[in-house]
Amino acid sequence: MNKKQNFIIPIAFIGMMFFAIGFALGINTFLIPVLNGALGVSSGASYLVLAATFSTFIIFGYPAALTIKKIGYKRTMSLSFLLFAIAFALFIPSAKYESFTLFLVASFFSGIGNTFLQAAVNPYITILGPIESAAKRMSIMGICNKLAWPVAPVFLAYVIGKETSDTLISDLYLPFYIIIGVFIFLGILSMLAPLPEVKAVGEDSDNEEDCPYAAGKTSIWQFPHLLLGAVALFLYVGVETVALGTLVDYATWLNLPNASHYAWISPVAMVVGYICGILFIPKYLSQSNALMICSVLGITGSILVVITPAALSIWFLALMALGCSLMWPALWPLAMNDLGKFTKTGSSLLVMAIAGGAVIPTIYGFLKDAVGAQNAYWVALPIYLFIFYYGISGYKIRTAKA
Repeated sequence: MNKKQNFIIPIAFIGMMFFAIGFALGINTFLIPVLNGALGVSSGASYLVLAATFSTFIIFGYPAALTIKKIGYKRTMSLSFLLFAIAFALFIPSAKYESFTLFLVASFFSGIGNTFLQAAVNPYITILGPIESAAKRMSIMGICNKLAWPVAPVFLAYVIGKETSDTLISDLYLPFYIIIGVFIFLGILSMLAPLPEVKAVGEDSDNEEDCPYAAGKTSIWQFPHLLLGAVALFLYVGVETVALGTLVDYATWLNLPNASHYAWISPVAMVVGYICGILFIPKYLSQSNALMICSVLGITGSILVVITPAALSIWFLALMALGCSLMWPALWPLAMNDLGKFTKTGSSLLVMAIAGGAVIPTIYGFLKDAVGAQNAYWVALPIYLFIFYYGISGYKIRTAKA
């Protein structure tokens, strides 16, 4: 069996884990309008659920990297599923007492599990094969992840048997018990999975020839392409979360029937983008060019969402999401390239940047209260512009310095 064939089984297991990440995050798209209606909290306050979930990346990003160094990628993945199970166990008393504060605490614990899992699976899949084709592998993972986002609200609506607007807090017990059992099973399965430990080029070597760019450097703060990449990733995760996480809420705001069904718009668009990444990267399209093209799509989509008639505008979230599709697969390898012995520390910085998912959607939520849901999407435009800059020249700072 050759090396390429050896990748198939690990990729399949990591794909399952990316699906679990998307499912856990997709639950928030159902909770936000439910909490907004059932508990009477404002839109800005309800988006604090996302803030609680993503804020953990800042706090636990580096501890997660230390955990990976101590116990390895596979055990860290298993630990993350245990943390997910604990988080959803906390959602049950949150529902029982109808406490928004407890919902935030439960979301925070869910974010801890998410942090540890993201810290393990993203660098793992990036360095599992050649760096030039990392975006292709990440695109495969992206399909697994994004298809899970709409599955979560549809699953909850199916188990509960009610529309989002009719759901009561007390209806959440049964689906949360099911989810707890699933995450415990995934934790056990990941421990048994045939996942070899992997290392980046030069990660455990003091030989300067293994990674000349990292030679002589003493900290990750000496890698400007990594730092700019972390900023780009912070902004990207925020705008992607807006494109994915606001669909059901926006459809509810527009008084569209079957609001939970609109959760598919953005994930399907992202899957289309991921398929393009699989087909064209790196043979026909470089990772940096993919990033630039996607930025232009995002810029166009963010403008059209705001300026088109409201009932039509929700469909242009698909264009925003299509623009996001290859950003994650492209940003990780561009930012992690040539880190050598700083690979795990650098990846922890990128994991911490996922906290953008806490900040940008919360800004969107309060903008929605102030100027309406449609105008609140203006928040996306400057974000896509910065990512466009990184795709043009930001990542090249590495080669310019070299």
